[in-house]
Amino acid sequence: MLFANLESLKITIIVGPKGPSSGINSKTPTVFSCRPTQLPAKAGALPLPVLQRKYLGMENLMFVYCSSKIIWTLLVTILGYASSLPVRDDSICTAEELAKYSIIFTGKWSQTAFPKQYPLYRPPAQWSSMLGVTHSSDYSMWKKNEYASNGVRDFAEKGEAWVLMKEIEEAGEKIQSVHGIFSAPAISSGTGQTSTELEVHSRHPLVSFVVRIVPSPDWFVGIDSLNLCEGDHWMEEVSVDLFPYDAGTDSGFTFSSPNFATIPQDTVTEITCSSPSHPANSFYYPKLKILPPIAQVTMVKLKKNQLGLPIPHLNQPAKSNEILDTISETPLDCEVSQWSSWGLCRGPCRKPGTKIRTRFVLLHPANNGTPCPNLDEETGCEPDNCV
Repeated sequence: MLFANLESLKITIIVGPKGPSSGINSKTPTVFSCRPTQLPAKAGALPLPVLQRKYLGMENLMFVYCSSKIIWTLLVTILGYASSLPVRDDSICTAEELAKYSIIFTGKWSQTAFPKQYPLYRPPAQWSSMLGVTHSSDYSMWKKNEYASNGVRDFAEKGEAWVLMKEIEEAGEKIQSVHGIFSAPAISSGTGQTSTELEVHSRHPLVSFVVRIVPSPDWFVGIDSLNLCEGDHWMEEVSVDLFPYDAGTDSGFTFSSPNFATIPQDTVTEITCSSPSHPANSFYYPKLKILPPIAQVTMVKLKKNQLGLPIPHLNQPAKSNEILDTISETPLDCEVSQWSSWGLCRGPCRKPGTKIRTRFVLLHPANNGTPCPNLDEETGCEPDNCV
């Protein structure tokens, strides 16, 4: 009964024309088959149950052997094919093993460039310290349109770096994806510079960092996985304009919004002049096509002198609290309230009177924006209570 019901085991492996050269024909399918042991034609006068028990052990051994052989061949084929797949971008860096860079962060958050609701006190506009990492593509500090980690959330909302640093250290220990951590001091105003140095490795050529916008609900600027390696050499200098991002963990619209957690959490999104599309948003400038950069980062490769000590690149900007280039002027139109109700009609008896309505300024104009209209309006009327 056992042999009558046992099906033949057959496995077909097809390897494409780009498959591995593992001894298996890559253009024709390879077929492996295990068939049950058949009872011999001449088995003497033994009863059928005895014959079945006699060959049962042999059948099981052959089945296990055939199955093991097929599984092993399948594993070798898959592994060989995987080895022929293209590698990630950071794996093709053939530059010298280590390189050092000076990284200069320049804040461009001025009242001229961003006049709407510009924070002047409690607290005034400023930047948190910078926290960054050099790493491989196996690690990601943050990424647009993906959910922020708990560490990025704490940093973007409160400027607390402990959880984020722990996440970075754990990634480095588990998957060897992190080469080093770097940080730079905070900037006490919206404009100014801060700098530090970082080291990249040929297996860890990517740079990521975050800097919190202060004050803000959960807004930050930063870079996600910038590759400083170009094939067989390191980039000498690179500058990147930075724009604000929303971490997706707080639903505040303005710089000074109170805590209002986003539930469920949203993904990291770029803040633009039209998104979020709400007049209350601090970065909402509907007449602009694009926001001016709120910051800029420059990385300059450091060269070595004859003593093996790094020296600054000749084109490295001076470390200063002043912004060297021209600051954008963003026009800000005047915004006024709705008209109030008409006041009482006043005037002498049996003569035309006048009544007035008013409105007030919500947002003063700046940088040649549209000026404010009249704030009061007068019209004729028939006096109700003549004098």
